[in-house]
Amino acid sequence: MKILIVLTYYRPHISGLTIYAERLAKAFAARGHAVTVLTSQFEAKLPADEIQDGVRIVRAPVLFRLSKGVIMPTFGLLANRLVAQTDVIQLHLPQFDAAGIAFRGRIFKKPTVITYHCDLQLPPGLFNRFANLGVSFMNQLTAVFTHRIVTYTQDYAEHSDYLRSYFKKLKVIPPPVVLPKVAKEDITAFGKTHNAFNKHPVIGLAARFASEKGVEVLLNALPKILEVLPEALVQFVGPFQNIIGEEKYYEKLKPVIEKYESSGNWQFLGSLNPERMATFFPNLDVLVLPSLNSTEAFGLVQIEAMMNGVPCVASSLPGVRQPVMIHKMGEIFPIGDSAALAEKVIEVLKNKKSDPERNEDFSRYTPDNVAQAYENLFLDISKTL
Repeated sequence: MKILIVLTYYRPHISGLTIYAERLAKAFAARGHAVTVLTSQFEAKLPADEIQDGVRIVRAPVLFRLSKGVIMPTFGLLANRLVAQTDVIQLHLPQFDAAGIAFRGRIFKKPTVITYHCDLQLPPGLFNRFANLGVSFMNQLTAVFTHRIVTYTQDYAEHSDYLRSYFKKLKVIPPPVVLPKVAKEDITAFGKTHNAFNKHPVIGLAARFASEKGVEVLLNALPKILEVLPEALVQFVGPFQNIIGEEKYYEKLKPVIEKYESSGNWQFLGSLNPERMATFFPNLDVLVLPSLNSTEAFGLVQIEAMMNGVPCVASSLPGVRQPVMIHKMGEIFPIGDSAALAEKVIEVLKNKKSDPERNEDFSRYTPDNVAQAYENLFLDISKTL
């Protein structure tokens, strides 16, 4: 099967959406499919056409940016050629350019599936308001043209204005989650390197430094946490500087963060490759996900943490609360409530128990199983065309 995957940002860009797309693309390739990713050349140094891990990546040059969006004059021409060469199409939304691809899929009877990751909510501002409207309109067109829509959880679908309008097209498929196997020595070495003074508990936050991630909710919870657990250390993993559209957000919180950095209660570890992430999670005592709005639909890092026996404290957002509720590993708290976050973190840490007999089944998230679910969906669509 020839599979075309289309999204605005692909690796080396870091976000839950790009990680999902990369894992699924690799899984398709490993299952013997010819996989092509059409995306933006968001950095000029990136190759226009290359092969990585059996996946062909075609990048359309970017003329200029509009907030988090990109203008790619040759995107349509590339799409025409690649759609003609493909058997099935997978689109990752939100994405302004997806409607044109879905229309091509409908016209040429190519099974087309949307993977809907989240609702788009850009930061306040007149331009962003128009950008939100534009992307929302294009997403609606994409849904009309596409054959099926995939979402992570029924919980999120029932609370999304977008998804509620297309229940007949909806299919729930869990997201792909995988971590490389690493040696115990590497896990120990990571802890010694990044926590030389053996401060505990270690509270993890793995995300882009973006306003929807609710970093300030954790910052506001820290005074109460430190009253009870003065040696607590927050380790932030992910890009935190020069994030497109989030520079002001970082500058606003920087003075408070620097205070906790100087006291030894906060560390930025930067972006880590998958192998380093696999050594990061086992060194945590708890992972927090204080996200604020529906731009967060699940939180893949929760499953990665739980695979390592680490409980999570997540905001009670639709979809985001599901990993804790499904796997019973942690607590949820009201959205944006710093006092409640502090209470739940303290509660989880005080009640945390090592359970070597626990054998939680995370097989639903393996990329191979997720890829097979998509294959079955493509085949079902093909029967109706």
